[in-house]
Amino acid sequence: MQAKQMILGVAIPNNFGAHPAAWRMPHVDPKDYTNLDVTVKHVQTAERGGLDFVFMPDRLYMHGDLAVAPPVFNIDPIISLAAVVQATKWIGLVSTASTSFTEPYLLARQFKALDVISHGRIGWNAVPSYEPEAFANFGKDLPHRENKYERLHEAVQIVQALWGSWGYEAGEPNQARMFANPDHIQPVNLRGLHVGARGPLPVPPSEQGQPVMVLPFSSGYGLEAAGMYADVVIAMPQSIKQGQAMREAVRQAAKQVGRDPDEVRMLAFVGYTIADTERQALNMRRALDDRMDVQALLSQLGAYLGLREAPGRPEEPFTPVQLAAMRPRPQDPRSARAVELAKAGWSPRDILAHAPFDPCPSVVGTAQQVADDLQRWFVAGAADGFMVNFDDFSIGIDAFVERVVPILRAREIFPGDYRGTTLRDHLGLPAQYGLDPRIAMSRP
Repeated sequence: MQAKQMILGVAIPNNFGAHPAAWRMPHVDPKDYTNLDVTVKHVQTAERGGLDFVFMPDRLYMHGDLAVAPPVFNIDPIISLAAVVQATKWIGLVSTASTSFTEPYLLARQFKALDVISHGRIGWNAVPSYEPEAFANFGKDLPHRENKYERLHEAVQIVQALWGSWGYEAGEPNQARMFANPDHIQPVNLRGLHVGARGPLPVPPSEQGQPVMVLPFSSGYGLEAAGMYADVVIAMPQSIKQGQAMREAVRQAAKQVGRDPDEVRMLAFVGYTIADTERQALNMRRALDDRMDVQALLSQLGAYLGLREAPGRPEEPFTPVQLAAMRPRPQDPRSARAVELAKAGWSPRDILAHAPFDPCPSVVGTAQQVADDLQRWFVAGAADGFMVNFDDFSIGIDAFVERVVPILRAREIFPGDYRGTTLRDHLGLPAQYGLDPRIAMSRP
């Protein structure tokens, strides 16, 4: 019996990298912000390494301070996927699209069309928008959280019903008889409090039937929605213990609505900077930090260490007096990690270079250290796989593919080749077409 193997995806929100100073590096062309050829190159590199999918997140407003960095999310991810589809063959392609603004019929048509064009490699990350700036761009006020999830439930159920409205029984085109049997291509006629659609959708099944459903990890209404619809849940745990708890919460949410918890995959965000030695990796991260306001970063470090002021000697280890005065923030793994690094003798600048304050747990070091980190989380059951971030896409994705992936394969925890031709194959997911019959259509 084959041992369980991890899932690996890479997040590509822009063409530069997760670090806000990546666009300033001398080997980067800042005009690549809208260069889809660069996007395609990054995805092709991930495909070369056998990564299961790329993920293009999105926000529907200008996100970022243009005085110091480009927007975090660049041009429309669905349009970007349309370009990437034609330049790749195996890798899965996942895009975010909000349920708060787009009508279900348009969502269903766009994603299923991409799924057909890509021969079954598409996933939809369904999110309800929560930012006032996004609602302002659509001339709307921010609704109550409950109303946002009411619309999400209606939108997702209608989209999935539309995906299944062209039945397999309609058959293949037969030039001597009929193009398709219309008895098996029927309207869905669904209407809820917020959205509705008649259908049917003029798009036949893809090789995987319909796109994979991805939802972010959340609590309350969000966890309920993930339990009902998600094939994949993307989470941001700060520790293995937190990842274990989140994964169990997802499994229980699926079980509560009559689904098999083993059908749902939870992926954890992680971040890596990779070099031949840990010192070289730290220097790479420091080169990025040098292109930012380092004093502001040092002040943040002082606060996380429980010190009253920023470290006065950033290139020298903390003194015994300073170490004795440190107090990590309770229940904050990032603060505890910063104190751990300080007590290990690292200087303030090197502590910052270890990326303890990144949004997701990070390793700045060798390929062996990165592989060890992935294996530790995976074996502990803190995640079924990982959404990998890199400080600098122009070098980070290559380094991961060329150095880390071979180690994971040698340890037999990541497959040596794609597990099939579709995204469902890659993720080990069961077939689904239309709305899951186990989920009652309680809202539309």
